[in-house]
Amino acid sequence: MTKISDVRALSADQINDEVLKLKKEEFNLRFQRATGQLEKATRFREIRRTIARLLTVANERAQGKEVIARAPKAPKAKPAKAEAAPKSEETKAAKPAKAKAEPKAKSETKTASKKSAKKAED
Repeated sequence: MTKISDVRALSADQINDEVLKLKKEEFNLRFQRATGQLEKATRFREIRRTIARLLTVANERAQGKEVIARAPKAPKAKPAKAEAAPKSEETKAAKPAKAKAEPKAKSETKTASKKSAKKAED
């Protein structure tokens, strides 16, 4: 019951029962972890997220925000790839190598403005 569409199909009482059941399971998992008997640590995350889904739907209903379930999107058809002509050795070698950019020199305007600011202070 991890899909939101399954949760939306439940009634308010069923949601409350499911939340209680999951909270008890989470409580038992805490004791298993403390005693070193826990095998699936990821079950904590699954339970927390399922509880959050249940409570979200319950809150939406309480606020009157009935959300309509969306239809799943159809996968997009991938266009067929056109076969590209193999590149010749000449075109591969003709590409120039990228030149490294030289670091920019400090602009003289900044240093000149600093000097003029110092002269104005004196």
